[in-house]
Amino acid sequence: MASVRDQVSSAEWETRVNLAAAYNLVAMYGWDDLIFTHISARVPGPEAHFLINPYGMMFDEVSASSLVKVDLLGNKAMSSDYDINPAGFIIHSAVHEARSDAHCVMHLHTKEGVAVSAQAQGLLPISQQSLFPLSGLSYHAYEGVALNPEEKVRLVADLGTTDFMILRNHGLLTCAENIADAFLNMFILQRACEVQLLAQSGGAELIPISQPIVDGIKQAAKQVTRNAGGKLAWPGLLRKLERIGAPYAN
Repeated sequence: MASVRDQVSSAEWETRVNLAAAYNLVAMYGWDDLIFTHISARVPGPEAHFLINPYGMMFDEVSASSLVKVDLLGNKAMSSDYDINPAGFIIHSAVHEARSDAHCVMHLHTKEGVAVSAQAQGLLPISQQSLFPLSGLSYHAYEGVALNPEEKVRLVADLGTTDFMILRNHGLLTCAENIADAFLNMFILQRACEVQLLAQSGGAELIPISQPIVDGIKQAAKQVTRNAGGKLAWPGLLRKLERIGAPYAN
């Protein structure tokens, strides 16, 4: 695919590279669901445009140049040979329109995430990993495949100001001010779901973590990451992609 680097601003190109990296990382960790989930990122600038994956392309194939730029109505804002998934557009446009701070939105259908989303109690406070999403976690009831524009109102109302959401019977969603933070949020939420299922499979009584510890986790997270959030780990993740020859920077 021909590079679009010369057709966009340097800020947009940087966003494209990092977003494509997030797609490649999802594939590398085995979190993809063929072509059926999405990560989107707001394009820097005054226009309400965002980037999303080309529908039909596998996540390990996504590159900076292949990402599709659309407006909040789903119209292409730049020529592309690819279309976008209408269900992905409903979810991501809803969050981008309602949350000016949500520059990146990740939505995945991992088997562990779907499994926990189907449990009545949802995510349990039984691991250190679970504490981070539990400090700001919301839930959204399943309404079928996300094709109804009217669902957008209910989804953003349920999301509120949180950065972690479990979509009941469906999967996981995270958002953040930048792509690195949204990815770290998803990594932690996904790992918490994995740990929960492993702990439950053991059959022993589970030990819950007390609410005061849950309440104090945000300050602890800032200390652990030196206030850098996901950006602390992001360069290392990009190096992992470089070692396997991922196409994200093309």
